[in-house]
Amino acid sequence: MNRKIDNSPEALEIDQQIYDLYDEYCHGEYDRREFLRRASGITIAGVSGLVMAQALLPRYAEAQTISFTDERIKANYIDYDSPGGTSGTMRGYLVRPIGDGPFPSVLVIHENRGLNPYIEDVARRLAVEGFLALAPDGLAPVGGYPGNDDDGKVLQRGLDQKQLKQDMLNSAEMLAAHADSTGKLGATGFCWGGGVTNFLAVEMGDALLAGVPFYGAAPAVAEVARISAPLVIQSAEDDKRINAMWPDFEVALQAAGATFERHLYAGTRHGFHNNSTPRYNETAANLAWERTVGLFKAQLT
Repeated sequence: MNRKIDNSPEALEIDQQIYDLYDEYCHGEYDRREFLRRASGITIAGVSGLVMAQALLPRYAEAQTISFTDERIKANYIDYDSPGGTSGTMRGYLVRPIGDGPFPSVLVIHENRGLNPYIEDVARRLAVEGFLALAPDGLAPVGGYPGNDDDGKVLQRGLDQKQLKQDMLNSAEMLAAHADSTGKLGATGFCWGGGVTNFLAVEMGDALLAGVPFYGAAPAVAEVARISAPLVIQSAEDDKRINAMWPDFEVALQAAGATFERHLYAGTRHGFHNNSTPRYNETAANLAWERTVGLFKAQLT
């Protein structure tokens, strides 16, 4: 994966207080204006917290790694039924490798703000690796990803979460049954999508052949025994909220005899795979991606 922009913490030393505010902004109730207002009250070694906060905001266009016009893939948006979901219909970004199919398939599940350009890029990366990739937009029933993460976060928070998860389950089942799919299905997701990857592993049983949750919430301990899919669990070192769930999750996985690996990447923060912000850690992201693709190739091909 090629890095397009220099937005690492080394380019601008961002204080931990600003990272903490950003995490609250991403997963909490307040909006971008409030995030920037709170950051502006902080000054570290003569550097304004506002400058550091603005550097953390995503720059999607500059972070693209696989163009939507790449000759190795064909990408388009598709609509499909989603009974029991938010509205009964869904829309997703389907990326197909060029060549004769069918192909093993992977569902790519977005964060807590809808189908943004980073997640679409992840779907294209998987297609380049030979997978039929679908990135559903959970916000499709309410107009789709609105073009910015702030409004996307508000829209997603306003949805019935049970129905939204049903939309993701329906998307997975549709992808497995797609004419271009071999029927062999994996799933990966990031943040909220990591938690949904775990949810799918529980709900789909042996219909899901591999799961890779990135810094996602663990399922209820009582549900873990229903997991059949091998899991590669990608965790950030500095991610107190998610990592606090791990000890109980690990015990439940072991008790269930599940096949799993958990990788804790040193020096990383929640969101380290997302190359559109300075939370991105190139070394860890590349290694995590290598492990992700490796699991899918081993289990789906």
